[in-house]
Amino acid sequence: MKKLTIVASLLFGAYFSNAQTNWSLDKAHTKLGFAVSHLMLSETTGDFKMYDVTAVTKTDDFVDAAIDVTIDVNSINTDDAGRDAHLKKEDFFDVAKFPKIMFKSKSLKKVDGKKYALMGDLTMHGVTKPVTLDVIFNGTGVHPYTKATVAGFKFTTTVKRTDFGVGQMPAAVVGEDVTIAGSFELIKK
Repeated sequence: MKKLTIVASLLFGAYFSNAQTNWSLDKAHTKLGFAVSHLMLSETTGDFKMYDVTAVTKTDDFVDAAIDVTIDVNSINTDDAGRDAHLKKEDFFDVAKFPKIMFKSKSLKKVDGKKYALMGDLTMHGVTKPVTLDVIFNGTGVHPYTKATVAGFKFTTTVKRTDFGVGQMPAAVVGEDVTIAGSFELIKK
């Protein structure tokens, strides 16, 4: 009987120590945008209206988080319908062929205090490259109305659009460096 109790304790202990927490996106409290220089004089900004973020964690500090982001490129919005239509064409995002931008995390490391580095693979325009996002993890809390546990993040990174084959415009017209930034709130399932 004693052996059975020990085996059961080990099995249940392993099960609960490996328990995962799933998180889903609270779209009402999320923003995903980008900025790129125009004519080396100003900055054009935009955002995506349709995307999803999911996370799976084992700890409350998210250091073990697996985070996936999927963006619907058709939802691009720069507040100019003509430019948005052009960005969807073959010489930029080629939405007919590459309708999604995806990020799949490989690791999330605490740098200092609330600062984290999120490493992963970004796939855009059929090209996958490793990227690192600078993340501020604002912690978790309980939503006062829904009583759900939520977690808040801000992030930024810079990628070269030409590394992903996006846009055939010279850098003097549309800058090569694109800053991607945003904030998101996740809800514990």
